[in-house]
Amino acid sequence: MPSTAHAFDLLPPAFGDAHAPVGVLGGMGPLATVDFMHKLWAATPARRDQDHLPLLVSSIPQVPDRTAAYLGKGESPLPALIASGRRLVEGGAALVVMPCNTAHLWFDPLQAALGVPMLHLVDAALAEAVEVVRAAPLGLLATEATLASGLYTARAPQVDWRLPTAAQISECVSPGIAAIKAGDLALGRTCLRAVACALVERGARALVLGCTEIPLVLDAASAPVPLIDATAALARRTVAWAAGRARSQAGGRPAAC
Repeated sequence: MPSTAHAFDLLPPAFGDAHAPVGVLGGMGPLATVDFMHKLWAATPARRDQDHLPLLVSSIPQVPDRTAAYLGKGESPLPALIASGRRLVEGGAALVVMPCNTAHLWFDPLQAALGVPMLHLVDAALAEAVEVVRAAPLGLLATEATLASGLYTARAPQVDWRLPTAAQISECVSPGIAAIKAGDLALGRTCLRAVACALVERGARALVLGCTEIPLVLDAASAPVPLIDATAALARRTVAWAAGRARSQAGGRPAAC
């Protein structure tokens, strides 16, 4: 019986280490994972199928709820994250990315367990946000756990943050994210746009969409200030990582036409 340790064993020899697949640890939620893959496609300078990044995707929606776990109301998602991540590594993934903000509360132990490079979604978003606002106030829309944990604010204490109030989180942000997960994008948009406008009224000059559900309903056309889409930021950083690895594998030589 042939080995199944590497999903790409049957690929032609030209498909070498420089093009090892990127592992996408998704399912949190499923539509956000699809959105990330679309943004990854859009960020790739490709002219044909073969120019795009090879992907292995583990979209397992049954990962325990991250916010409930952080608030002590549910089981830890870490074992499920490790199990999904190991499927990607065993399939040959050279890099693992995780399009879920709140799941990054378990980023360090997850990366240690997988033993392959990972890109931090929050760092990718913050790098783009700081370029946009400089010293101006920056708003943050995110899950209750992402906000309460300081996942963003602790990584960028120099930023003048504008955060939703406790009432806005319980009455609009959390119900809005839940509505998106349930497929009611219109309700999600109404809830989240109300909080986005409130943050702008309090001085925010740009907004970080710090939950991968939120860009599904808020975009430049529906917001009065620039938006920093963490999903898109991670996609761009993933493409840049893959391009850098390909150049390194090629010995720094430019790719052939």
